[in-house]
Amino acid sequence: MSKKADWDIKQLRAIGHKLKPVVTVAGKGMTEGVIAELERALTDHELIKVKLAVGSREARAEMTEKIRQQVGAEIVQSIGNILVLLRRSSTPDPRLSNLIKPL
Repeated sequence: MSKKADWDIKQLRAIGHKLKPVVTVAGKGMTEGVIAELERALTDHELIKVKLAVGSREARAEMTEKIRQQVGAEIVQSIGNILVLLRRSSTPDPRLSNLIKPL
């Protein structure tokens, strides 16, 4: 990974640190409602925080991979039961994007 890419990840993590979780994935897992809300949040905000309330470390790792595949997002950070996801938009809304608006 280049120094530019390292810096980008650090910057994204710093932005993500200040965010509150916008979606919680619980015991029922990846329901249609959860997927729809993840899609909406990623389209609107590009960088989001997700809370996983699914139990063991292995279950969280499995759910993280499912989320990544289902919504086509990049995992910026995964600490405990919190994920920070990124999916850049081709036409971001400056009023909603966490990458554009000042926090």
